Amino acid sequence: MSRIALLVICIAPGLLRAENPPVALKIGDKAPNFAARDDQNKVFELQEHIGKKVMVVYFYPADMSTVCSRQACGFRDQIEELKKMGVQVVGVSGDSVNNHRLFKRAHQLNYPLIADEQGKVAKAFGVPVRAGGEITRIIQGRPTRLKRNVTAQRWTFVIGLDGKIIDRNTDVNPQSDSKTVLSVVKQLRTTRQ
Repeated sequence: MSRIALLVICIAPGLLRAENPPVALKIGDKAPNFAARDDQNKVFELQEHIGKKVMVVYFYPADMSTVCSRQACGFRDQIEELKKMGVQVVGVSGDSVNNHRLFKRAHQLNYPLIADEQGKVAKAFGVPVRAGGEITRIIQGRPTRLKRNVTAQRWTFVIGLDGKIIDRNTDVNPQSDSKTVLSVVKQLRTTRQ
């Protein structure tokens, strides 16, 4: 009996190790590439945009929620100024392509939304994810259920032309996120000059 107990003790530590330890990206690290479907059901690959523009990849919990809508609309309202500064914005959540399409239409969003239904993009960036959920919203005059597989925490990354992380915000204020990003990009431009 003690042999069996000893055997279990020897095996248990190996079983407790995570197959994929959590990612801990920091400023200066190379941003992970990803390819995922956007709100138009086209594949968006980050690597195709690196070197052309400063990239803002912001993760948010859910389409059509009040707080996430404020954050998304903040980027919508700042997009022209960000574009003038050579910045492209991409929103990422665990919602489906269809949910993103509805969200984008409801708030007239003017940048891509990435469907990260399994949380793979979030995990590659080290963004914590938890179980999904669903909400019901009135869309085009009728109740619509929006279900998502995973819910990512609200984190924002700014990625430089060299593909490295310039800024990582893990304590995002959704109402001022776009203004915070704009400030980071302005500071970056000032530093380069």
